[in-house]
Amino acid sequence: MHQGARASLLLPVTLGALFAALMVLTTPVLTGIALVALASLLFVVSQPKRGFLLFCLLAPALPWMTISLGVRITTSEALLALTWLGVFWHWLTGTLPGIQFGPTERLVALFLGWTMVPLIVGQFIPEGDGIGPVNWVRYLLNVSPIALLPILAPTPREREQVILCLLLGFALLACISLGFFFAGRDARLMVPFLTKLQYAHPEVIADIFGADPGRMASPWVHPNSTGGAMLLAAPLGLFYGVANVGWRRALGWFVAVASLAGIVFCGSRGALLAMGVIVVWLAFKRTPYALRGLAIASVLAVLFVATYPPAQKRFASLFSSNDVSTGVRFEEYKRFPENALRYPLGLGFKADTPASSPEKDVYGISNLWLNYWFKLGLPGMVLFILATRAWWREVRMPGRFERVDRSNAMRIATVGTVLAALSTGFIDHYFSFTQVLIALFWLVFALGLHYARTPDAASSSSSSHPIRP
Repeated sequence: MHQGARASLLLPVTLGALFAALMVLTTPVLTGIALVALASLLFVVSQPKRGFLLFCLLAPALPWMTISLGVRITTSEALLALTWLGVFWHWLTGTLPGIQFGPTERLVALFLGWTMVPLIVGQFIPEGDGIGPVNWVRYLLNVSPIALLPILAPTPREREQVILCLLLGFALLACISLGFFFAGRDARLMVPFLTKLQYAHPEVIADIFGADPGRMASPWVHPNSTGGAMLLAAPLGLFYGVANVGWRRALGWFVAVASLAGIVFCGSRGALLAMGVIVVWLAFKRTPYALRGLAIASVLAVLFVATYPPAQKRFASLFSSNDVSTGVRFEEYKRFPENALRYPLGLGFKADTPASSPEKDVYGISNLWLNYWFKLGLPGMVLFILATRAWWREVRMPGRFERVDRSNAMRIATVGTVLAALSTGFIDHYFSFTQVLIALFWLVFALGLHYARTPDAASSSSSSHPIRP
């Protein structure tokens, strides 16, 4: 028998023997639970792409639904872990290619290698009561989509499946969030729903929703995280709708419109400003209809602010000297040099980067890059900057986008999405270490790379013969 065939038989035989042992040694209830767990394990490990696509479907909609595997872990991260288990298994059988390192991936690998330094140093810092190595492994899992994508979705057809699962997940997120919002206009109505999904710390979720119950709730809990997730969804949905026909076009447009509505209703100022950045970028690149879209969006924004009191409140806070959120941000920048000196090699992974708590004289930093410095030290921030710079060199599209079609639409979408996400980094930090949200960020980051490396996309990123809309 061929060596690969023998190795492929080893997995079901091993699992079968384990299940038989459980039947003998445990109760029927535990055996039933073990059967479900083993079936799930076999389902993903035998075809790791299944786990990856399930992650793409589940993570946008129910990111922090949890299971307990000795330690509590989100289902999304568990799917990534099972997917990697399947990848390692198939590497043993020689049925999957290895990791391909381009210039960007090499810098990301160097960046991840550096994280071992703050991991070790952070274990000797008194702050934090978490398990540093566990949190570090979870962080690696969240960054790992940049490696999983080329292994499990190397062809355009497989990347299309990834995008489709992501958009279906974002559509479900919009249905849940907007459904609860229009049902009662009270964010606290979602607490029992999330509790049933085994979300950790329901009392903290209730406090977050109760702080401003008029803002739209979502499975991403915090309004800023909600805005960040929907910021990733809107450009992907818009350009997917432009590039397709039939039900795929309807799906794309639904995700785009519903996500924009969600950004407005959750009141995330950073996401709103970032959407403005991407629209201005598209208008600068002379993308068809971008100028019209910018004008229409401006008119609708004015009408919405004029007629929706919660939006008026959030908009007015941008210019208020008494806004608590803005005041805390200024205090964070003032205190950041103290943090940098206190943790020269980073806070590490035993403690989460602390949210600002002025009453306890604790200050985080609402800035993507400075948060990397706080968590991983100055070298960590520099390596992240170098990785994103290498990414930009590979994905940037010179010229104008005077033609948008299937050959370049998703490349424009993924590049614009990452630029929008990075632009929020000037006023918030959630794309640095927020579990699952950063996994989606790195997945779109990887999609941008691989669309740029596709020959037909590279040759049609701009048109020398303009097509007027």
